[in-house]
Amino acid sequence: SCLSNLVSFLVEGFTLFLAFVIDRLHHYLRKLITLRKAANTSREEVEKLQMENRLFREKEEKSSSEIKKLHQEIAKLNESMKKLKSESEDHERKALEAEAHVNALQKQSEELLLEYDRLLEDNQILQSQLHYKG
Repeated sequence: SCLSNLVSFLVEGFTLFLAFVIDRLHHYLRKLITLRKAANTSREEVEKLQMENRLFREKEEKSSSEIKKLHQEIAKLNESMKKLKSESEDHERKALEAEAHVNALQKQSEELLLEYDRLLEDNQILQSQLHYKG
């Protein structure tokens, strides 16, 4: 009976020990599952961040390329603007020269008209003198 009690006591002790070990094992398994989920989530987040970083770099390269193109276009437009300004100044200078030429021609024309009028007057005087003598 004493042996039976001892065996019974040992079985109960071993059962309690097994229950404790199973409980701890269950606790650690749940913790491991939670950590694995967290690790997977972290890995997915890292991959997502790497993808976003790659996309950002691609956009940055594209923007940089577009900025270079815009700078080239601005340089071309500045060159065109300088050329047009130079042409405009040439046209303005030519217009001023033409205006001065027109003014000179108008003055010459007025002088010719005055001379013509004077000659007409002289002619009339001479004709009247011829007519008077004749």
